[in-house]
Amino acid sequence: MGILNTVLRAVTWWNGATLNTQLYTARKGVKVGEDEQGNVFYRSKDGKRRWVMFNGEVEASRISPDWHGWLHHTFDNAPGNKPLAHKTWEKPHQENLTGSALAFAPAGSIRRTRPDERADYEAWQPE
Repeated sequence: MGILNTVLRAVTWWNGATLNTQLYTARKGVKVGEDEQGNVFYRSKDGKRRWVMFNGEVEASRISPDWHGWLHHTFDNAPGNKPLAHKTWEKPHQENLTGSALAFAPAGSIRRTRPDERADYEAWQPE
């Protein structure tokens, strides 16, 4: 299984960092910090480039707003060094659940009830 994982990582970006990204990170990356999900954040030695090495699935919504701001040069200091002040009304970061079983389903959605249990739905029957 180890050889297959190596081949997959070499040719696909959705199975983690590619071989080129790993080599670039080893040669030119400086580790800046790590978030609560185990994603590791790097910057180039000259400080101009910033990137993340995902722990598991490569999904942008898994990055918290604090780290997102640092990645896009909104904040100079990484959240691991000096945590940002948060408002009392801010909710904790949650990844995008669209397309998953945990996605929001409004009242009346067919995902909340089975179609045969819905009083406002009548299945079409051919005549």
